[in-house]
Amino acid sequence: MREHGGNLDLAQQRFGGRAVDWIDLSTGINRLPYPVGEIGAHHWQALPSRSEIEALRQAARHAYATSAPIVAMGGAQAAIQLLPQLAPCGRARILAPTYNEYAGVLSAAGWDAKEVRELDALAGADLAVIVNPNNPDGRSFPPKDLLALLPRVGRLVVDESFADAVPQLSLAPEADRPGLLILRSFGKFYGLAGLRLGFAIGNAADIAGLAAMSGPWPVSGAAIAIGCRALRDEAWSEATSARLARDGARLDEMARGQRWRLVGGASLFRLYETPDALAAQEKLARDHIWSRAFVQNPTWLRLGLPGSEAEWTRLAAVLAR
Repeated sequence: MREHGGNLDLAQQRFGGRAVDWIDLSTGINRLPYPVGEIGAHHWQALPSRSEIEALRQAARHAYATSAPIVAMGGAQAAIQLLPQLAPCGRARILAPTYNEYAGVLSAAGWDAKEVRELDALAGADLAVIVNPNNPDGRSFPPKDLLALLPRVGRLVVDESFADAVPQLSLAPEADRPGLLILRSFGKFYGLAGLRLGFAIGNAADIAGLAAMSGPWPVSGAAIAIGCRALRDEAWSEATSARLARDGARLDEMARGQRWRLVGGASLFRLYETPDALAAQEKLARDHIWSRAFVQNPTWLRLGLPGSEAEWTRLAAVLAR
């Protein structure tokens, strides 16, 4: 497995404690998850029906403000795994630094996959990949800039895994354009990553291809039930987006007290430049707070947002020492 956040087992091996003792801020997953409520036994016992899968698609279209074809998958990662099979191998260019699965998956499938640093450097690629807002630095682009790139590439994949709180950045309403494919994660914003639910939105041919490769039951009955409920809960979504904005500012204030410089971030995480990220990570880990450091940049430290007030208090106490 490539390096990712959420590797709490490594933190436990090095610093002890049970999983329940830790505050895992190494991911961009909402620590105040959607309240799932009761899930009927039917959703655990029976295979999902076509009508249930269609209800989930309609809920996703509603949440993402799109009428384009859509397929539910086992997280955005499931779509990434299938990307290389949508077209013959060619030149893939990925706007970086970003989520490291894209380069790895495409290279392993035989694509000429290279990471580039500027938007214009994607031009001419058979497959161009942009994460918007980006992980880990939060860089983002307005939809018009990405649409301007569309005629210059064979296929444009826009990963909007962190776009729930900033719908004005989303290209989902334009997703039926030829050559455009949008990926959405459910688990991050709704704090239910273990559910393994995500969506691909695009033109009919691409979505049909992904659906065929995914098989007849790509997501569980429980994921369908919870997804339908959460995606239509606009009040929860709006309140959560507002809270995350406040919490991001709160975390930035704590970081300033450590003289960490804000590099960027999205609604669910912040990236800071520190004198020594590994030392900062170890300081937090000794009190069982896990963060994300980066091998390629020894000054970068990424923190997700604490959830409960008790987690905020604990983080403040550790940083104050």
